[in-house]
Amino acid sequence: MTTRSGDGEAATSAPCPAPSSLRRIDLAEARRLWHEASDEELMQLAQGVRARFHRPDHATYMVMRIINYTNVCVAQCDYCAFYVLPNQAGGYVLSRGEVFAKIDELLDVGGDLVGFNGGFNPKLPLDYYCDLFAAVRERYGDRVEFYALTIAEFLYLADHAGLTHAEAAARLRDSGVHWVTGGGSEILTEDFRKRHAKFKYTVREYFEAQRAIVDSGMKTTATMVIGFDETLDERLEHLQRTRDFQDECMRDGLDGLFSFLCWTYKPYGTAFGGREISPQEYWRHMALSRIFLDNVKHFRTSVLTQNEDAFRALDFGADDFDLPIEDEVTQKAGATIELDLDGLLAVPRSLGYTVEYRRAERPAALTA
Repeated sequence: MTTRSGDGEAATSAPCPAPSSLRRIDLAEARRLWHEASDEELMQLAQGVRARFHRPDHATYMVMRIINYTNVCVAQCDYCAFYVLPNQAGGYVLSRGEVFAKIDELLDVGGDLVGFNGGFNPKLPLDYYCDLFAAVRERYGDRVEFYALTIAEFLYLADHAGLTHAEAAARLRDSGVHWVTGGGSEILTEDFRKRHAKFKYTVREYFEAQRAIVDSGMKTTATMVIGFDETLDERLEHLQRTRDFQDECMRDGLDGLFSFLCWTYKPYGTAFGGREISPQEYWRHMALSRIFLDNVKHFRTSVLTQNEDAFRALDFGADDFDLPIEDEVTQKAGATIELDLDGLLAVPRSLGYTVEYRRAERPAALTA
């Protein structure tokens, strides 16, 4: 079988000498696997790493909603079709009642996970977020878990408030926040950020902030978006930095990253434009990531950006997925959301997987 790599080079159909699934690979081996390994070889290796943590025929899922609380943002990333600048027409900030209504709708369809995601809105201080999250926790208790912000938004808010990362993390934690996700990472190389998000934080700042989240006792995740103009080396640098971060957390006796979620860039309506990568390239990248990130337990495939094709990634190392009912950011860029949840769940079952609903875990350090 011939496959195509992320930087345009075709992989050969000749068998690729594969490393043991029990041995850590380095960047050179990862590069060789991408260029030379067949889909079947990558699947086999990824399934070997997956089996260290999970039953081969078992997958978990959640039903969730991303609440985009504001679309006003000053970051001006060229791959975003969602934002408007301050004082431009069409900008909004959701009221607390509108946020509650969206959460109630999620509960009505059997979901219990909310992701808050908006932008760098200079008119919203840290107190706005702390008050909102405290109100959500007070109203819903443990019936709903929420991912409060992304690392990107966290960095902006800490800087805007003149607080250290540790101080900002403590403010959120004391407001009832349990999770700050790794969102906003896209591709974690300095060159990529200069090309596409020059008003955002640096890679060094990203990981410094994420470590402060972990040190505070809250949970966090790793995320990655592929399909822009990134090279294979940039993808691998992202994975290396992520693995190094997790190694450091585990060395220090911390849980670190709960999961790794990869999704694909949607180019419609963005300043950058471009085209979508194929599902096959996504599956291969998921497999390579699972092989390389041997210290992250959960790998989540993106139904939001891959729809039914996402479930094939379970064969390439993923063990978890969520079924979103809304995410305006990716929908603005061309993502489509299927609300027939039973129909979606029939797909992984047809592939031979038993699927089980899971709830977001509360961090042990924050359990009273």
